[in-house]
Amino acid sequence: MDQQEIEKQLQVLNSKINNKWLLSNDRIKKEFKFRDFNEALNFMVRVGRHAEDLDHHPDWCNVYDIVSIELTTHSAKGITELDLSLASRIEEESILARP
Repeated sequence: MDQQEIEKQLQVLNSKINNKWLLSNDRIKKEFKFRDFNEALNFMVRVGRHAEDLDHHPDWCNVYDIVSIELTTHSAKGITELDLSLASRIEEESILARP
């Protein structure tokens, strides 16, 4: 995907959320904050299932109630539709994670 297409897709993805996905070099990234470790861990398990379904795995980190996620397609050396598809699924899970 070229830079213009990535920015257009990110605009659509970010249009309904406050905490936006950010474009940084060859990846998109976002930080999610939860009430506690258990809520963050459950979110990661659900996201992990989507990652397995897509055979596309995030670079991520969890520190107590915060999950940081970066998406890129290493084989393409940049952002692809796969990254945006997973980001969309991650957004759905983040909404479900918060009662």
